[in-house]
Amino acid sequence: MAQTAAPSRRRRTDSRRRELLDEAAWLFRQKGYHATSVRDVCSAVGMLPGSLYSHFASKEELLVAVYEVGIAEISQAVASAVADADGPWERFEAACTAHLEALLKSSDYPQVVVRVLPDDAPGAKDQLVALRDSYDAIFVPLMTELPLADPGADRGFLLRLVIGALNSTTTWFRPMGDSPRTIARKFVATLREAAE
Repeated sequence: MAQTAAPSRRRRTDSRRRELLDEAAWLFRQKGYHATSVRDVCSAVGMLPGSLYSHFASKEELLVAVYEVGIAEISQAVASAVADADGPWERFEAACTAHLEALLKSSDYPQVVVRVLPDDAPGAKDQLVALRDSYDAIFVPLMTELPLADPGADRGFLLRLVIGALNSTTTWFRPMGDSPRTIARKFVATLREAAE
């Protein structure tokens, strides 16, 4: 009987943790990390502020957990898109499209990865940078296989340029304008024209 009760309690705890993550992601996206308090997050899920600490040791740990979900969502979308594409430029465009669709059309989590900078949470900066770097690493082989006219081109710089441009769409994207797919196609076409 004790074995049955323990998993039930665990499910409730996991459920509350996910509620906290969902609300934190929404609030960090809407208000920013600094303007969102632990009280705001807990209030949104009907918890007392101190209750957060039974799930997360700090607000910074909560942010790291939100980043982890955001990075996972974008990474899965990109990996799936690339698996279905042929040719180096097509794979790169598929990755850029999946990145934008995850960023602009999915949950709040990917937006937090773009909007909340590692410097915003000094105690978690190293973890946040490592998470971002792990995501950027997915693009490295895609950039490496592109047939560029200049074999000495700084591909690392080009990759940062592209990811920076993709991430900037959160400030100007309009649902009634170009689709994420069209935006990605234009970015990649511009890079291709300049690089071939």
